[in-house]
Amino acid sequence: MAATPPPRILLAGDAHGRLHQLFKRVTLVNQSTGPFHALLCVGQFFSPDGDAEGDVADYLEGRAAVPIPTYFTGDYGPAAPRLLSKAAADAHGFAPGGIEICLNLFWLRGSNRFTLHGLSVVYLSGRKGPGGPGCYSQDDVDALRALAEEPGIVLDPHGYDPVVAELVAEIKPRYHVAGTKGVFYSREPYVNDSAAHVTRFIGLANVGNKERQKFIHAISPTPASIMSSADIHARPPNATLSPYAAPAKPVPIEEAPKRPAENNDAQYWRYDVKRQRQGEPEGGRLCFKFTSSGSCPRGSKCHFRHDEEAMEHYKRNVCFDFLNKGKCERGPECKFAHSLSGEGAVGDARPRSERRRVESSCWFCLSSPDVESHLVISIGEGYYCALAKGPLVPNHVLMIPVEHCPSTLMMSPEAEAELERYKNALGRYFEKQGKTAVYFEWVSQHSRHANLQAVPVPLSKADAVKKIFQLAAKRLGFEFSVVNPDGDANQGRESLRSQYESKSSLFYVELPEGRILLHTIDGTEKFPAQFGREVLAGLLSMADRADWRNCKLSKEEEIRMVDDFKQGFREFDPAE
Repeated sequence: MAATPPPRILLAGDAHGRLHQLFKRVTLVNQSTGPFHALLCVGQFFSPDGDAEGDVADYLEGRAAVPIPTYFTGDYGPAAPRLLSKAAADAHGFAPGGIEICLNLFWLRGSNRFTLHGLSVVYLSGRKGPGGPGCYSQDDVDALRALAEEPGIVLDPHGYDPVVAELVAEIKPRYHVAGTKGVFYSREPYVNDSAAHVTRFIGLANVGNKERQKFIHAISPTPASIMSSADIHARPPNATLSPYAAPAKPVPIEEAPKRPAENNDAQYWRYDVKRQRQGEPEGGRLCFKFTSSGSCPRGSKCHFRHDEEAMEHYKRNVCFDFLNKGKCERGPECKFAHSLSGEGAVGDARPRSERRRVESSCWFCLSSPDVESHLVISIGEGYYCALAKGPLVPNHVLMIPVEHCPSTLMMSPEAEAELERYKNALGRYFEKQGKTAVYFEWVSQHSRHANLQAVPVPLSKADAVKKIFQLAAKRLGFEFSVVNPDGDANQGRESLRSQYESKSSLFYVELPEGRILLHTIDGTEKFPAQFGREVLAGLLSMADRADWRNCKLSKEEEIRMVDDFKQGFREFDPAE
């Protein structure tokens, strides 16, 4: 089956309220060279003249229709507050993908990142100012450093602002799109410092400008998550050096090909992924979350089947692959039943829940055949220390319980004391390198084996850690609580352990000064699994490394990195 073609996106400059003219042109382009999946508008969307509404009211009141999904950022102009007031009042929660003010028209308010047909889109809305309606602030820019992930598209509200220029130099988008200057300008692609891909800058003129400068432009970029390494590294013959002076040289990106990013449903159904991506019907496939737990947070919106009979068979130890596909490729090595009568499973007197937990493969159980033992740095009684897979920076390590346990907060007091010894040892080791550790853990109801991540950051960045986590939280619509205002990390963890309930989900981060920031995650919240890593990638100006899959090393490189770590850590290792 042929690969899915890349999304086709239209870009437009300042609309200035002239939506009839803009959408007439979009309709013609869509009919002649389309179809296009979306329109992204930069610059001033509303009329700059007095209190004129332009054509916007016709669309808000249903007298005209928006032809394709359209996203705009320039939420300023004399009439903008009045035209947007109803949408602002009706908006609930956090909407990174825009507030729909009428059918097919989305207001990208503030600053954020969202995914559009597989493309990562980062945007700033409004004009530079103190923040609030129609303005973006330094805090909005800083938040994007924390939220930026894979290289994608940056929507720039002005075309040149030193603050935005610095941001673009750091996150290195593949496309930088701007308006407000009244001219069309497509710069030669430029090479980024310490990044594999090139960046293309596109400046767009105003809609309906008298000089007939181009105000609409089409692009069709393949999402970076499914590009091959060769395609990402490709440099056009007309590529130039970067116009920005890089503020710092990030850790070089590994040149391993990227794995395709999982779609939104992949976290609920992790089987037969190849067929799913090739477009086979999904309706007959089982939802893993519902089958294994009896509930699915997507409810009626889930694309996969919620079958109570399958759930009952699963409880009786029937293999999920057998239930889902009618066969199991593990054959006789599978420890679960391949019969709906319940026969055929390997006998075991332990309770079903314990049997599944122990017998299922686990990346972190030292007894598992799937554990990558060459990553292990030190083994204690209750914890072991291992190099992170696809490390954000060198010496990024994980503290992992030896026992199969879903949270470090559930470990015994003896194990907690050992964890503290490991943290003290890592602190002294990192201090010799002029760095300090940031620890974080995401605890989900569906976590299998806990890991506490330790990421070293330069001492010069230590004071900024709290601020950037708080900014990132703000962009996701929540606020952290401080567990231990006095900064006593030991007391903070004791407080966390006493509050923690095994059925709750949470994320916490231990700051360099010892304070612990906590966010309790409710059942309906879609919390980013790589949140902690993404925030630190922004802090360290290496947004391209926010996803561990982009940073995979060869086994030989991992062994070399582990050996180097062991050599320097030996004098501090509490297990020695």
